[in-house]
Amino acid sequence: MNRIVIVGAGECGARAAFGLREKGYQGEITLIGAEPHLPYERPPLSKEGMAEQRGPKHIAHADRYLSAGIKVFTDAAVEGIDRGAKTVRIADGRELSYDRLLLATGASPRHFPGQPQATPLFLTLRTHADAEAIRAKLAPGSTLAIIGGGFIGLELAATARKLGAEVVLLEGLPRVLSRGVPEEIAAVVAERHRLQGVDIRCNARIVGIEAREKRAHIQLGDGDSLVADLVVVGIGAVPNTALAEASGLVVDNGIAVDETLCTSDPNIFAAGDCCSFPLGHYGGRRIRLEAWRNAQDQGTLAAANLMGAAEPIASVPWFWSDQYDLTLQIAGLAEGAVTTVRRDLGDGAFILFHLDASGRLISASGIGKGNAVARDIRLAEMLIAAGKRPSPQALGSTETKLKALLAA
Repeated sequence: MNRIVIVGAGECGARAAFGLREKGYQGEITLIGAEPHLPYERPPLSKEGMAEQRGPKHIAHADRYLSAGIKVFTDAAVEGIDRGAKTVRIADGRELSYDRLLLATGASPRHFPGQPQATPLFLTLRTHADAEAIRAKLAPGSTLAIIGGGFIGLELAATARKLGAEVVLLEGLPRVLSRGVPEEIAAVVAERHRLQGVDIRCNARIVGIEAREKRAHIQLGDGDSLVADLVVVGIGAVPNTALAEASGLVVDNGIAVDETLCTSDPNIFAAGDCCSFPLGHYGGRRIRLEAWRNAQDQGTLAAANLMGAAEPIASVPWFWSDQYDLTLQIAGLAEGAVTTVRRDLGDGAFILFHLDASGRLISASGIGKGNAVARDIRLAEMLIAAGKRPSPQALGSTETKLKALLAA
């Protein structure tokens, strides 16, 4: 096995490339990315990276790739995979041979139905170029309309308010953060945004959207209308599976992989936002995660398994978001929980522990200022991984240390 090709030069692909070298792989490594930049971190795009108007936060500088013997092709879109010949074809006509192939193609923003395409007034946020285009319109006194009350929309709202823009956030469901965040925590986030001047409108139904006289016009189902200098759509993402589908790989809400990240072709692996996988901690349930930590973890795991380790996915899902001075962290998946226990940590910070019918801890969600919940969420993550069944009384009492529950 002398040639490994990685398609997708994001967090996951870059971690896999360096992981191969760290694990002693001596063969060729080629990392191919469609963007003109070296691999960079995406979380800052909606936060400090946009507020500070700086270049992308690179995962590693060019000299590190050079010293590691990793070839990086930027601005190079892969057009096809020939599984029989074991080659990938780049848009400029080049063909690269592989012994093992990793697809880390990520995901693309979902567009709003009827969203005008040929105007810079309607944008999505996924790339550094997207962030630059949005930042250019966020002058003090400008009006930003955000469609979608998930992490991206809310983080962008906080950044826009910091920059002096007026913000209206439209969410079609009854509350913000309806996907995977408990209502109690979502309410704290929503209230903080309202205190900062964000106009949050839930149950919003958009019946018309158009560009007119260099501004965006939105008509709502309740008869109200909005005029904005920019509309950013943040209603989720879809996995980039076109390459996999065209080459005949199995796709199931993403490129379908087994517990070792192997696709239906034993020489092709997939990792990160683009793949769906069975999660052992949750009975082998197939899920797909769009999360920074997951991209890192699976990049590292893919490196080992490309070399034949056959290690199963063992990490617990983990998410985080920074908005104003609040930090939200979630470990695990709360779906299937029948009992919720609250632990108050002081100064408004608290954690919600979620247990299934057997009493097993399956998720923990926390919010507070700065790092107020970070240590306990990390311990909860370890409790989840260990399959612990702590008593609700112990979880709810700050007199009982979570570390003691882990050792029990």
